[in-house]
Amino acid sequence: MEDQDSSTRWRDFLSAAPAVVVALLPRLACPCQMPAYAGLISSMGLAFLMETVYLFPLTAMCLTFSLGGLLIRARRRRKYGLFVLGLLAATLLMVGKFIFTWPVAFYVGLTLLMVASLWNSWPPKRPAKLRFNPDGSISRVESSASK
Repeated sequence: MEDQDSSTRWRDFLSAAPAVVVALLPRLACPCQMPAYAGLISSMGLAFLMETVYLFPLTAMCLTFSLGGLLIRARRRRKYGLFVLGLLAATLLMVGKFIFTWPVAFYVGLTLLMVASLWNSWPPKRPAKLRFNPDGSISRVESSASK
């Protein structure tokens, strides 16, 4: 059961990876690396993706997938704070990259998205187990870490 929880946590964490990679692609491409990126993308027949007109919807789609992962986990936990943080991060990222071209908003949004994704992958606290004693008192049962 623990392996399944671990794999679920990794999937939740990695759900933000496509959005982060697509968002960072033009920012990390220094002028001397642009020919390498252009050659790689052209060899796959995807040269048109380097234009902003296609990069905007592609980034929005990847951010939507990331927010969907945050929303699914938020429904399970019944806590929507991380989803709201992810939504704020996605908004900052899109505004900072495509509308105002403000690097500070872009990097703050990217950082917040990564924080929300890491926090989302953290396992939730298990509720305390209570035991009713024969004398009528209630005591807390400590759970072992191996379970």
